[in-house]
Parts: sequence; C-alpha cells; structure tokens
Amino acid sequence: MTPAQVLAQFKKFGIPYAEYKDWKTHNRNHKGAWGPVHGLMVHHTGSDSKDQRELLYKGTADLPGPLCHFGLDQAGKIHLVGWGRANHAGSGDDDVLDAVIAEKPIPVDNESNTDGNSRFYGIEIWYSGTHPMTDAQYATLRLLAAAICDFHGWDEGSVIGHGEWGSPGKWDPGYKPGKMMDMDAVRSDIKATLAKGDPAPGKPEKPSKPAPAPKPRPGIPAFPGAYYFRPGAKNQYVTTLGRQLVKKGYGKFYKQGPGPQWTAVDRAAVKAFQLAHKELKGDADGYPGPLTWKMLFS
Repeated sequence: MTPAQVLAQFKKFGIPYAEYKDWKTHNRNHKGAWGPVHGLMVHHTGSDSKDQRELLYKGTADLPGPLCHFGLDQAGKIHLVGWGRANHAGSGDDDVLDAVIAEKPIPVDNESNTDGNSRFYGIEIWYSGTHPMTDAQYATLRLLAAAICDFHGWDEGSVIGHGEWGSPGKWDPGYKPGKMMDMDAVRSDIKATLAKGDPAPGKPEKPSKPAPAPKPRPGIPAFPGAYYFRPGAKNQYVTTLGRQLVKKGYGKFYKQGPGPQWTAVDRAAVKAFQLAHKELKGDADGYPGPLTWKMLFS
C-alpha cells in the first residue's frame, strides 16, 4: 500500500488514527528491501507508557526507527509513525513465511534465516504484554487487520504474532509474563470481522466495552456475546460456561476450576461439545456462539 491507500483503508473501515511527523517518508529503505509484503505482524511494546510515538518513530541507538508502521495507544487510536522498511520483525523462520504466504496453519518456528522487516507490516501495541491489552486496543487491532487483508485480498492467515516468527525469547503479543496470546483465536476473531463485510465509512466498531448482556429468556441465560470468550478474557460468563460444561459431562477437561479466565481448557471443552452435536460440527472451533450457548443450556 502507498500512504494514500493506507489512509483510504483507514477511512473505509472507520479506524481512528493520527499522523505523526513525516511518517509517509520515514523508513529504513536505505538499509534493505521493502516488499513484497505478505502479512501483518503483531507486537507489544513492553511498556504501558501513555505516549510512545517518539520512541517508535526515532528508535534507540542500537535499533534506529521507525520501529513499526502502526502504534496503537490504550484508547484504541492508531498512530502512523513510518512507511517502508521498519525495524520491527527481525529475522525469522522461512517456513513460517511460506505458511503466511499460503495462508496455512503456522508451523513451529525453529530458525531465524529470513528478513521479516521487508515482508511484514508491523503494529506495536502500547502495553507491557504482562496483562491483556485494553478492549479498545483489541477492537482496533481487529479492524486494522481486516482493513489490510481487505486491501490485499488476504484472509486471517496473513496475520501473525512476533512470537510465532522465530526471534528467540519473543512472546508478543502477550497477556501475562512470558505467555503469548492464542493467535489462532485472534485470527478467528479477525475472520469474524472480515466476514461482516466492509464497515460503513466513518462508523467503526466501537472500541470500548460491549453493551450489557441482554436479559435472559426464561430457562436459558442470554448469550452475552463472543467478546467475553476471547483470548485473555476474564469474566463471570466464562465461569458460567465452564460450570455448564461440567454439568453436561465435560468435566474431564478441568483438572481445576472452572474459573473466570478463558483458557485453552475451556476452548477444548467447548469444541468437544460442538463436535458431539451435528448442528454445531460445521463451526466447531471451540468458541461459543449463540447456537452453541443455546444448546449447552437447553
């Protein structure tokens, strides 16, 4: 994309943004190739600072900027800090790049032999990674990924976390110390965002907490929304879901709990429930939707 095309996609998808300095021409192109670009790589900055624009724009003595293309603040606004080659991805696994290009499942990274700075757009999310990103950040991340994929004709398989790329010790985007978010779940959420079609210009998904859950119908609690079961989520509905799964005979998945933190255990139990019901098999991804919820509580 050119800078003009980036801005057009932002406006098309209603993404809140701000331009920083001379971002349109600020890059590291004199140090190597920029493109062809094949995907979006997601990072956390490692800091909860409220203004990280200058760091991402200028970089450090050891790692000159720009350090990404998109900086995402805690309120859900994108800050454009550079365009072209940026120091964000480093070296990674060629097998991972091949999978991104083919939009296939990401293999385990075990080497660093390929330049990622020339092949990926990069977003740095302003948070430490030792806790979940804000709701506003996650909503905008999904919109940004959808906008980029929409332009290129990609699907969600073109989005990866830095921790999947092959840089030793990287675990971003994280949700607690040393733990990367479930990127398959993130990609599933991006797929859902893409499936909605192009948003109306100027009307983004509201980057804030969702509306209160609707009042339940007699006998069946109302489905609160997929938001409550995303990676890193912690709320009462996860506990309610887990307890109902135990009642339905899926307690073997829980060595402890169920509890309010959404984990791979909850996802495995939901998937097993979905696979056991023909009406749900076609969408057995381990994430509850309205039909899964209804059948679970029926």
